Amino acid sequence: ACAEHASPTARARIVSVAPNLTEMLFAAGAAEQVVAVSAYSDYPEAAKRLPQVGDAFRLDYERIVALAPTVAVVWETGTPAGVAERLEGLGIRVVSIPTRNLDDIAKGVIALGEIAGTQATAAQAAADYRARIAALRERYRGRAPVRVFVQIDDAPLFTVGGPHLITEILGLCGGKNVFADAAVQALPVDLEAVLARAPEVILSTDTDAPAPYWARFTQLTAVARGNLYQSNGDLLARPSPRIADGAADVCARLDEARAKRK
Repeated sequence: ACAEHASPTARARIVSVAPNLTEMLFAAGAAEQVVAVSAYSDYPEAAKRLPQVGDAFRLDYERIVALAPTVAVVWETGTPAGVAERLEGLGIRVVSIPTRNLDDIAKGVIALGEIAGTQATAAQAAADYRARIAALRERYRGRAPVRVFVQIDDAPLFTVGGPHLITEILGLCGGKNVFADAAVQALPVDLEAVLARAPEVILSTDTDAPAPYWARFTQLTAVARGNLYQSNGDLLARPSPRIADGAADVCARLDEARAKRK
């Protein structure tokens, strides 16, 4: 057995530096061991009551030290370089959680359960999440493909590339990201490039509704058919078990778009 599980007094004291990791820690059953969270950690409700130690770009290291955590959980793709080294320099064990694909979320929950000694809760949460993703995969298997432009921001226009989780979610639903050929997580694109790729659906994860920006392009299929959808950004942009809710919503929207085909 690991030393940290040797006795109840040796329980990990955990600091989370990203909102999605906070959600994963709670899902893993580690809530009682989380001593601090990052800004925007607003789910579940209990997370809002924990001390906040800044966001990934401006962490309050003095406050972190004062809370005496034994473990800091960082996000492999979202926490800036240098943060892990700084935390390690303070004598805190750093655990990096990758979320490069949908199954990484289940693996991350299990890994956090190991740290917290809440393996049974974590295993159940991971199994439930995997079952939801598998059910979506099965339900939407073989649906006619739908070409989708994912809008993260409109000033400037920003989208996701092939390696992004949202591209995998679209695939799950029978959607095709029109910028899937880009080998980066996210990228700025120009309007002409979007129009040239003729998306049938525009899916916005931005806080602004997409319709006002796109309304003038009446020749675009997505506009002509009213396939301008706004997703809950937290459910798609945050790789946590709730991404299964975001995926279910995207699949339903793409089915709406299919139903509008002549």
